[in-house]
Amino acid sequence: MHIHVSNLNSNLIESDLQRMFSKYGEVSSVELVRDKLNNRSLCHGFIDMPVRRDAEQAVTCLDRTDIKGKRINVAEVVYDPSPHASWSHSLKA
Repeated sequence: MHIHVSNLNSNLIESDLQRMFSKYGEVSSVELVRDKLNNRSLCHGFIDMPVRRDAEQAVTCLDRTDIKGKRINVAEVVYDPSPHASWSHSLKA
């Protein structure tokens, strides 16, 4: 499952995200989005977890939690197969 994390503290690094999500299961990849010019964090990233149940638990448990002074947002990324498809956040309640 592909997960988007936003509103991250700018001091977090990939290993911090790996540690946070691996508490819930296997993490296959972590990507922290960075500014191409200065390599600073843009305060959001993507996590891939191969086991859906583990990923859903991570989303449920980590969404809207305070991490290093920031309330993070965690949501599944879903692909819209329509003609002008793009990655977007699911709007699960």
